[in-house]
Amino acid sequence: MSNIPETGRTPRVQIRLVVIQVLVFSLLLTLGGRLWYLQIRNGQEYTDEAKNNGVQRVVQPAVRGSILDARGIPLADNETRLVVSASRTELMKMKDDGKGVLTRLAGVLGMKPQDVIGKVRLCDAKTPQPCWNGSPYQPIPVTDEATTQQALQIRERAEDFPGITAEPTAVRRYTAPGKANTAQVLGYLSPVTDDEIEKAKDSDSPYLRSDQVGRSGIERTYDKALRGKAGVTRYEVDNLGRVIGEADRDEAQPGANLVTSIDARVQAVAEYELNQAMKAARKEFDRNTRENYKADAGAVVVMENKTGRVVSMASQPTYDPNAWVGGISAKDYAKLTGKDSNYPLLNRAIQGQAAPGSIFKVVSSAAAVKAGYEFNGNYPCPSSLSFGGREFKNFESRGYGSISLGRALEVSCDTVYYGLAYNEWQKDGGTKPKKKAKDWFYRTAHQFGLGKETGIDLPNEVKGRVPDRQWKQDFWKANKDGWCKQGKKGGDYVEQIAYENCLEGNLMRAGDSVNYSIGQGDILVTPIQMATVYAAIANGGTLYNPTIGKAIVSPDGRSVQEIKPASHGRLPMDNRTRNQINDALAGVVTTGSAAWRFNGWPHDKIPMHAKTGTAEVFGKQTTSWFATYTDDYTIVMTISQGGTGSGASGPAVRNIYEAMYGLDDKGGQDLKKALLPKPQKALPKIQADGTIDAPAIRPYQPEKEKKAEDGTGLTDGDRQNQPQTPQQTPAGPRQDRRDGNQQLAGTPARRD
Repeated sequence: MSNIPETGRTPRVQIRLVVIQVLVFSLLLTLGGRLWYLQIRNGQEYTDEAKNNGVQRVVQPAVRGSILDARGIPLADNETRLVVSASRTELMKMKDDGKGVLTRLAGVLGMKPQDVIGKVRLCDAKTPQPCWNGSPYQPIPVTDEATTQQALQIRERAEDFPGITAEPTAVRRYTAPGKANTAQVLGYLSPVTDDEIEKAKDSDSPYLRSDQVGRSGIERTYDKALRGKAGVTRYEVDNLGRVIGEADRDEAQPGANLVTSIDARVQAVAEYELNQAMKAARKEFDRNTRENYKADAGAVVVMENKTGRVVSMASQPTYDPNAWVGGISAKDYAKLTGKDSNYPLLNRAIQGQAAPGSIFKVVSSAAAVKAGYEFNGNYPCPSSLSFGGREFKNFESRGYGSISLGRALEVSCDTVYYGLAYNEWQKDGGTKPKKKAKDWFYRTAHQFGLGKETGIDLPNEVKGRVPDRQWKQDFWKANKDGWCKQGKKGGDYVEQIAYENCLEGNLMRAGDSVNYSIGQGDILVTPIQMATVYAAIANGGTLYNPTIGKAIVSPDGRSVQEIKPASHGRLPMDNRTRNQINDALAGVVTTGSAAWRFNGWPHDKIPMHAKTGTAEVFGKQTTSWFATYTDDYTIVMTISQGGTGSGASGPAVRNIYEAMYGLDDKGGQDLKKALLPKPQKALPKIQADGTIDAPAIRPYQPEKEKKAEDGTGLTDGDRQNQPQTPQQTPAGPRQDRRDGNQQLAGTPARRD
């Protein structure tokens, strides 16, 4: 037993307890400080790192579906190219914003540094092309034409090209089979923007940053079906970006194929003939302006009468849609949008507006019948009529005596329609209209579908214009101040017109009504509208919505969603009136204004109907119109500043028909040479592996014209297209300065 007293142990124990307490308190203090440091002092930093320690998505773009013609020939498909792209996010981390890397890249690619730098800058209102209008977080294509050697240089010298990739990628290709460009119908693609991604995020077809979307044409209309669905692989990664494992995977779903009603062979013919017609028109002398016709733009539509399906649609000037693939260059962009480009991006078949001239007279004839005038009645066709102190001449000041409406259509007598329109204008109250004015001529035009869209499956179709009383009032309100400022009583033509419009521009005057009745004045139509009208006359009265899409077919060919024809009404005429107009239009090509263009045509085998038109445009040369149809097809062609209807457009339209039906210039038919004697009904077959059984197509090569036998070496067409000067022009033809058309002495009808 120890002799040490108990009280001797107390100080030591207390000291030990104090030390332990200090140690514990120190540990707690250290732990608390560390927790404060981690949670408060550097909390945001570690939070950001933790966010990266999660799941990363890698997108595999879907292969876009092909666009096929009616027989399965690809108009647009995809091909694998070496695409060099730049990550703007990585470049912006560099001190010089990546200019050094892009300059080195330009040297490898053989491009100008400023062009490469321009491609990766973001588009805004002040930034000219080239620039990037897609998401700034998406890799930006610099070129899709890199060679294997260039790609190897970039990948082998990765340290010199941070943020640059060179990968094989499927890119869009516009094939132009048989030289059928089809640019304005197909449209083009460009990258999706952040705004589009945001707007579509809650839809059933959201965008990913890697998506390319249709910007015009059927690429835009059918974008959702063609685009497919991109695949996404989700990887688990740590905060250093190292892959831990694969979370899940959504396989990419390729886009569906779009079968169109376009026939690539007919499209090639239509494009060629429209271009040739414009070239020929530029060699013709315009006696009104004392210079050759400019023929600066044009369009042609070939349509199936009984379905509204568009077989061909061409517009001039045109462009190569491949220019947009991989990002458009500054040079190409300037060519397409500059002041001197004449805007080739416009599809003039649905966006080109002009007064229709005499091809509008089918509407006026139907309006006259609805107003109570007999189609086969007798109506005076004098050389001129006066209304309101102004003289309105018939074509070439020539009169035909008393004729029917049918004969007025055949010979395109203006004064018959002047008289009828003036009578109706008076009945409706003239400049003081009745409360319930009949307005037959304006109302009938609306019932024909004019003044509104046809419903074609292409974006940005324009409405045209029917200048009825409401339009006159609205237009006057919008322009009155400008007219009053410009107008001058007794001034030049423009000043006098402005003066009159300032005072009474809201009134429907006699001159407005009589001019309108022959498709002149303020009325505007598009080629697709007039093709729809003439197709309806041909098919018995149904106004079909024109369509280009024929069917949406799944990549494996198993699912087929056919796009059925739809209509938006019927013509406002009974069968009797329709048949009478039909017969009159047949007379146009046998004894009327287009007869000289259809010599030798086999009317017994392929009945032809037509109407010519030559429309005046203030300050410009006349617009050529030619509207025609057979039992199966309607073709409408127009050429801006091209001259007369039958003169400029007539030969080209006939050539298109001859190619489709396999005809020669003497009326003989060889069905083996016929491109499309009957509309294509069957859809092309797409195999389970995605291959398409499509026939081959060769470029259109028209028959060479026979050489003249007079030793000049010129063809008949060459001689016809030789420029004419006043000294070269024979004295025989009579000329009316109102519309620039000529009438040869002794011919039965004018050449409109």
